Amino acid sequence: MIRIVLAAAAIFLAMVGAGQACETVSHRDRSFTVCMADLASQRVSVRLSDDQGAVLGSFVALERDVQAPIAFAMNGGMYHPDRAPVGLYVEDGATVSPLVTKAGPGNFGMLPNGVFCVAPSRARVIESRAFATDPPVCTHATQSGPMLVIAGALHPRFIADSPYLNIRNGVGATPDGQTVFFVISDEPVSFHEMATLFRDNLGVRDALYLDGRVSRLYAPALGRNDGGRRMGPILLVTETVDG
Repeated sequence: MIRIVLAAAAIFLAMVGAGQACETVSHRDRSFTVCMADLASQRVSVRLSDDQGAVLGSFVALERDVQAPIAFAMNGGMYHPDRAPVGLYVEDGATVSPLVTKAGPGNFGMLPNGVFCVAPSRARVIESRAFATDPPVCTHATQSGPMLVIAGALHPRFIADSPYLNIRNGVGATPDGQTVFFVISDEPVSFHEMATLFRDNLGVRDALYLDGRVSRLYAPALGRNDGGRRMGPILLVTETVDG
């Protein structure tokens, strides 16, 4: 536990000291970009469409549509061919699509999956069936799967030496819910490698996989604006007025 706390603290200090939201880190000889949101000075939300109801689908469209300064943005969960969210999606307090708790095909259906929920006072990742049993109030939420870390344990189906590698991204919050880590791999990685980064380096007890292959990051401070396939939900971190 002490080692985990020290590793997380080192990443915190490196990012704060550099004055940037995102930092490249190495874990198990793999390269990742870790972006950190502080709820005391930043707002975390999800975005799907513009004011006219057209799906944004890209960081270029997002940048045109958002007035607040953008710290960074990342694809925010799986979606159907029409780019509608798969599973629970809540934006500005309005539920766009319902929670899904049944097992199913693909990564989303590899239970346990989970929900990233942003409430007025904290952010957290909650396993989907626990969410259904006692639904919290979420101002913004997106469901995806599988869970990477559940109460400090790795997803039971992850294999340490798995040959299935991909560009992947995920999200997790610190236990107090005040800091959110958004992670994207800079090279193909396994679920196990990404999950252990959240647990062992960032001290996150609950983390959620967002997607692979379509995973991308918009980080103005890094001069990074990943292109590719059009997205569905987008996770957005903006600076608050007081930030």
